Amino acid sequence: MQTVNVNELKALLLEELEHIVNTSNNLIRKISTDHWHFRPHQNMRSLLELVEHLVSVPSSDLLILKESSEAVIRKLEADIAEDPSIEKLTQWMTKGVYEVRSYMEGLTDEEFLRKSTKPFYLEHGSVQAKWLIEITTHAQHHRAQLFTYLKMQGYEISMFDLY
Repeated sequence: MQTVNVNELKALLLEELEHIVNTSNNLIRKISTDHWHFRPHQNMRSLLELVEHLVSVPSSDLLILKESSEAVIRKLEADIAEDPSIEKLTQWMTKGVYEVRSYMEGLTDEEFLRKSTKPFYLEHGSVQAKWLIEITTHAQHHRAQLFTYLKMQGYEISMFDLY
């Protein structure tokens, strides 16, 4: 039986997260700010709200896994919303993924696999490895939403923008 190399697993997940961030930033750079108010349905986020949420994912999820309060998370979201320029938004996401990488690489194998932290909104916690999976899938989910919003607005994008 082959043993799992924790650093390889961690590196693969971080590589995927960085890829999602890079391709998300590339999609964001294609947006005309004239479309910020596009909302596919009344009960959905506007394009700007979606982008602000997407770019917050690495940083906000990292704060959540570090057991920060809801007030700290809301402050981050408010800071991101202060300057909705495309350059600033993509910088937020890039900074966030760097912070996630630094945090995860600083964990020992034992901490990565066994250290559990609890978000303010749940009664139970998750281990750090599961948090890294959560951050990656959370970003992937909202990148897919962004892709769909842009398709609905007629942007010339394809699956090649995702790979």
